[in-house]
Amino acid sequence: MATENIPVALATPKPGDSYVQSFARGLEVIRSFSAQAPQQTLSEVAARTGLTRAGARRILLTLQALGYVETDGRLFRPTARLLDLGFAYLSSLPIWNLAEPVMEDLVERVRESSSAAVLEGLDIVYVLRVPTHKIMRTNLGVGSRLPAFWTSMGRVLLAALPEDQLRARLARVPRERHTAHTTLDDEGLLARIRAVREQGWCLVNQELEEGLISIAAPLVDRAGRTVAALNVSGQANRTSEAQMREEMLPALLAAAQAIGQRMLRG
Repeated sequence: MATENIPVALATPKPGDSYVQSFARGLEVIRSFSAQAPQQTLSEVAARTGLTRAGARRILLTLQALGYVETDGRLFRPTARLLDLGFAYLSSLPIWNLAEPVMEDLVERVRESSSAAVLEGLDIVYVLRVPTHKIMRTNLGVGSRLPAFWTSMGRVLLAALPEDQLRARLARVPRERHTAHTTLDDEGLLARIRAVREQGWCLVNQELEEGLISIAAPLVDRAGRTVAALNVSGQANRTSEAQMREEMLPALLAAAQAIGQRMLRG
């Protein structure tokens, strides 16, 4: 991701007197573990976080005592207890309990996977996913992160931002040609996001991964704010853009509306 090769300490803003540095450093150590670094030595944790070896060691041993990491004496790895931290976020937002049964019905209807995501910085973060039984190359689950500017859910969420905030994020996003279809220039990206803002949905065809096509719509709360995005994704070799618009889009929009109505009642 955008901060993958940057020490976490450098990517984290540091406020003033209310900032609890020791707590922040503990979170930096937790975030240093990822799919690219599922287990690390003490030296690797120190390097990835910008901490001293002594500082990293104290934090790792504290996390070990609390049950959040384990070690064989050399390598440290996170435990399943870390899921409690993510579950606290998900359980605090009743939208996910409201959305899941609707998404299950959507997947049953369109025979493709459906996901919900929120915007965090330059990425989207998956908060709910209902897969289909078909096998896809993309292995995504709750907590997965993808670059917002090249995903259908990301563009839906970006389209909800004021123009100045959208441009500020665009100025910070790293440019990487993920596929031959990836749009990289500012005006092209802005034009696509503005189109999403006008039409209320987004289709992205193989801009992030070859063979992956998806269509997304906003999830709107009772105040009219876009709080998340809902998508249907499939394989381009069996589902064309026309099929996405004609067959998937009506079902997707109906599902997004049903979730919105549940949010109003909830």
